[in-house]
Amino acid sequence: MQAIEQRERLLTAEDLEGLPEQPGVRYELDEGKLVEMPGAGALHNLIVGLVYRLLFAFVSQKRLGLVFCDGAAFVLRRNPDTVRIPDVSVVRRERVPAAGIPEGFWPGAPDLAVEIVSPHDRAEEVHERVRDYLGAGVRLVWVLWPKSRTVTVYWPDGTARELGPDEQLTGGDVLPGFTARVHDLFAVEMEDDLRGAMQDRPDPASGDIEQ
Repeated sequence: MQAIEQRERLLTAEDLEGLPEQPGVRYELDEGKLVEMPGAGALHNLIVGLVYRLLFAFVSQKRLGLVFCDGAAFVLRRNPDTVRIPDVSVVRRERVPAAGIPEGFWPGAPDLAVEIVSPHDRAEEVHERVRDYLGAGVRLVWVLWPKSRTVTVYWPDGTARELGPDEQLTGGDVLPGFTARVHDLFAVEMEDDLRGAMQDRPDPASGDIEQ
């Protein structure tokens, strides 16, 4: 009897956009294969928010383009389709389509892609994402490592550089003039005065609250 090979059906970006939304669940496409993305932890989300605010303030002031937070999907490659969702991303003003900002996935790569590494991320997966970004035309990739408080910067020519906590991260040709101390990208802890105020608050169970 002749064997029949059954191949997995590859999805397109349009198929992915058409999937019903499920709370707390999101997907990417890796060469047409559906990949479920695990939920992020609290620290990861705080770092995403901090990096987004820093970039948004700079890009908005300089009118350089658009800044996207976690959730914006980019179609990096077609046939088969690869769709990635950076933690933070920037698209330069001159690359915004004449028809306006797309309602769905962004057709193409961002100029800057930022990835914040989570405890469940494997190094090979992180490197694969970086290769996808650079291969699709991303001009600058930042990978933030919360555990060591370092940043690895990748450029399209294949070079990379790791920056320590006390070094300065720059925006290069993508965001000329942008600088940030690496340590500050991870400074999401409560301020000392806020922490002290919370510690000084009376415990409701102690009965020491003034009426």
